[in-house]
Amino acid sequence: MTPHISRTTRIAGASVAAAALLAAGIATTAGAAPATHEAAGAPAKMTASHRAELLRDAQATKAKTAEELGLGAKEKLVVKDVIKDADGTTHTRYDRTYDGLPVLGGDLIVHQAKGGAIKSTTKAAKGSVAVASTTAKISPTKAAASAESVSGKTEGIKKSDAATPNKVVWAASGKPVLAYETVVKGVQKDGTPSELHVITDANTGKKLFEHQAIETGAGTSMYSGKVELATKKGSGGYELTDDSRGGHSTLDLGGSESGEGKLLTDEDDKWGTGKGDDPQTAAVDAAYGAQVTWDYYKNVHGRSGIKGDGKGATSRVHYGKEYVNAFWDDSCFCMTYGDGQGDTHPLTALDVAAHEMSHGVTSATAGLEYSGESGGLNEATSDIFGTSAEFSAKNTEDPGDYLIGEKIDINGDGSPLRYMDKPSKDGQSLDFWKKGAGDVDVHYSSGIANHFFYLLSEGSGAKEIGGVKYDSPTADGSKVEGIGRDKAEKIWYKALTEYMTSTTDYAAAREATVKAATDLYGKDGAEVKGVEAAWTGVNVK
Repeated sequence: MTPHISRTTRIAGASVAAAALLAAGIATTAGAAPATHEAAGAPAKMTASHRAELLRDAQATKAKTAEELGLGAKEKLVVKDVIKDADGTTHTRYDRTYDGLPVLGGDLIVHQAKGGAIKSTTKAAKGSVAVASTTAKISPTKAAASAESVSGKTEGIKKSDAATPNKVVWAASGKPVLAYETVVKGVQKDGTPSELHVITDANTGKKLFEHQAIETGAGTSMYSGKVELATKKGSGGYELTDDSRGGHSTLDLGGSESGEGKLLTDEDDKWGTGKGDDPQTAAVDAAYGAQVTWDYYKNVHGRSGIKGDGKGATSRVHYGKEYVNAFWDDSCFCMTYGDGQGDTHPLTALDVAAHEMSHGVTSATAGLEYSGESGGLNEATSDIFGTSAEFSAKNTEDPGDYLIGEKIDINGDGSPLRYMDKPSKDGQSLDFWKKGAGDVDVHYSSGIANHFFYLLSEGSGAKEIGGVKYDSPTADGSKVEGIGRDKAEKIWYKALTEYMTSTTDYAAAREATVKAATDLYGKDGAEVKGVEAAWTGVNVK
């Protein structure tokens, strides 16, 4: 089967559910700018209570902000997230409603100086948001039937069941129109849960957009060796619950495809054997992956948990029978892992866990639509942070590299799932941006941003890093000098959380990362020049 990666996505203004993985050395530091730039522009480390206070402040002043932005009388702001920089600048992310209806593609970010003055605004939809009427000509029943038809015929979803459609304003592309959003649940061909979101024009019945909230994915397990786990003493022994990381728990589904699962327990606090036939082994890898991902975001980016609110997610292992996949689902705020071929190869590898949970971070921040170029950026974001978390773990059994899924042998020949230095080596991913890139499967259009990240971190040309040989080309044959992975990942995180929106495409991603690098390291630093050169290297100009 063709490998992809699971995720949970969210189109701004509407809740969406989940996603998956199967789809389709030492970094150099060149020309670092004075540390004062990064100290001023870097996201401040905030406690959950401080973040909650900022959210309350934004909630209290949202009407005044809407007025200052010149929004219409029927437009209201809905506070989603707030990030504060060390210099006092705040970046408040809002969803939007129109006459009480969610506006899909109406999200925006307001950037305010320390004193409260608005410095700039980043919008997903550039024009005004308004529709002639909020009275639909097409009935909800007809919209639901149409959505079920799309689910069965186009997507091949089994056992599809459409929920009652919700009226929305569709503003993610073209002129805003009154629409229905219908969520059709079911089961995909490989056994992955399905949550297809279908957007239908409420006046003509025409399908405007569709996206699968739960995407397929692949990973591995049993490659991290002996690891320390944070557990909890319970009445019946030890529980696989980590109170030091927001109460993250690991549950056993026992082959079921539904339910919450049973909390893993052990009498002597010694978990698993490292072999796939021991039910605890998958739980060990899942819990370890969650620990590493939590620590990575907290230690590197100052983020406490997936949503930034200090609350831990949940991991569920042993999903289904011979299920070769893994997925993140926002609706249960959980990671779910299958046991792979023969139920002996759980898909609980470190980079897979970090990849999937990073979809939750994207959902809680930019909410990149899981379709077109924004979908490719969404997938790449999970590859970028999955790779970064793997490096940060410094695990000798699974050392960091720029290979995605290198341990799973999904192709049967020892090759990785994806390559960041030259994505096309997998036979399908794009090395460079081209016209029509948005029409390519998101797991392959993600190659453009993956390649950018590698070039920004390490530079172009042949080299060996950590015992792995790489050879990264550029679109125009130019030589790119890397600025180091540590800086590259901070730039990407700041761009994602402060400057990207639900509709960001590759051109806008270039702009967002230039802004992020400028904030962190100064406009004349080698870092900004490095960002520009790396994007040019993948033909995003």
